[in-house]
Amino acid sequence: MNVRLIDVREYPEYANGHLENSELVPLGTLDKASDGWDRVAPLTLVCRSGRRAEEARETLARKGFKALTVLHGGIQAWMDSGKPLTVAAKKPWSMERQVRVAAGSLVLAFFGLGLLSSRKFFAGAALVGAGLVYAGVSDTCMMASLLGRMPWNDPKKANA
Repeated sequence: MNVRLIDVREYPEYANGHLENSELVPLGTLDKASDGWDRVAPLTLVCRSGRRAEEARETLARKGFKALTVLHGGIQAWMDSGKPLTVAAKKPWSMERQVRVAAGSLVLAFFGLGLLSSRKFFAGAALVGAGLVYAGVSDTCMMASLLGRMPWNDPKKANA
């Protein structure tokens, strides 16, 4: 019986390196995407470190899936052991890079507007900074979530 490999990372991460024959089903879409799947067929769930794959395992287990495994250590452990990854020919920037560029651009824009227009714009730069601190502390990033919905991060639109 063949094991189905489900990669629960976002498209930019997947495009930058994934297991051969794995299917991209981002964690945020997994609940709905899995509605028609066979609940007894074996699934191996993959992400960068194993944390999101474990979340995916819990989600699927609640839905009645029986044969679920998580790739221990995720893609990072796979690479560290010297095993190959498949890389997309055309790939977007990593989500981390996109967040850094977007956050930096917003801070510069708010700072410039604060200097040239109204000091109230400095609050916008402070909000971006506060958002970055929260993202670091909580290990969740609203900006990454928003950027993940952009057309260049959609594999159907990016590869069209």
